[in-house]
Amino acid sequence: MKLKTITMEWTGDSLVLIDQRRLPFEEVYVTCADYRSVALAIKEMVVRGAPAIGAAAAFGYALGVKEMVKKSASYDLVLLQMKNVKEILERTRPTAVNLFWALERMQNRLIEHGKYEGLVKVIEEEAMKIAKEDIEINKAIGRNGAQLLEDGFTVLTHCNAGALATVDYGTALGVLRAAKEQGKNIKVFADETRPYLQGARLTAWELMKDGFDVTLISDNMSGWVMKQGKINAVVVGADRIAANGDVANKIGTYMVAVLAKRHGVPFYVAAPTSTLDLSIESGSDIPIEERSHEEVTNCAGRRIAPNNVKVYNPAFDVTDHELVSAIITEKGVVYPPFKENLKKLFEE
Repeated sequence: MKLKTITMEWTGDSLVLIDQRRLPFEEVYVTCADYRSVALAIKEMVVRGAPAIGAAAAFGYALGVKEMVKKSASYDLVLLQMKNVKEILERTRPTAVNLFWALERMQNRLIEHGKYEGLVKVIEEEAMKIAKEDIEINKAIGRNGAQLLEDGFTVLTHCNAGALATVDYGTALGVLRAAKEQGKNIKVFADETRPYLQGARLTAWELMKDGFDVTLISDNMSGWVMKQGKINAVVVGADRIAANGDVANKIGTYMVAVLAKRHGVPFYVAAPTSTLDLSIESGSDIPIEERSHEEVTNCAGRRIAPNNVKVYNPAFDVTDHELVSAIITEKGVVYPPFKENLKKLFEE
């Protein structure tokens, strides 16, 4: 069983990831031959974006099963050892719920199989299903979201929620791709997304490869371009969505949402239903990862801040549901009130 996309390649014996830390200057690939290297790749942001993290973790779990089957002579021993593998993979990124969703699904499949024979094949097949489903889900999100964009629209997006953040196609950028495939002329403003510069490094690179008209702006320009009437809609992705519709996404999303509300610009969130966490009542319960201070004090490997300056570097923020115009999922576009309408997605 093999899979190959712009983001990842599953060879059957390893997971090959494009090193997103090196883009747009170099297209370098990292080969992960065991679950530990997959965990490290997730933690160090070789791979990033909630759906991509989930799929990578699923393949990491599959590599763990392969290793444990070689070491163990019984199903019970594999099951015991895989609890530790799952915990190691879970500790890599605390905010993106797709990570936990994918690993829970993989563990459930392991338990459901219930025997030593055929275990590696069954687990690999489950990881492949997660990856292939992600592509189809993203395309459905794109079709559903494209109806919200009119021909000639200019869309502002924050961070990177494209093919690089998923297995392929993308969530927020999938909406733009689907609109373009429908013949609509869509222009894009991508903000740089400090401190990791996913917008400048990844979104601009990805959309330019697809032939989009892309304009890069600094993060502190988004309010001004909205005031000038240059933006018709904002479309972003999400790493976790609470039951009430509060959205955790890359730091800076909240600021963009507030400015969009102020200027009457619709603010759309594109995410698969696996990003919904109905066990969490509101965004105040979403764990927020804080990352290395060097991401703020350094840029492109060079220090730009005084030595010993204090730094606060949360990787995500939470946008209140009142600021969200709609949430675009593979099952349809969900409008407020989100607490009632998001629940309905799981009742069908």
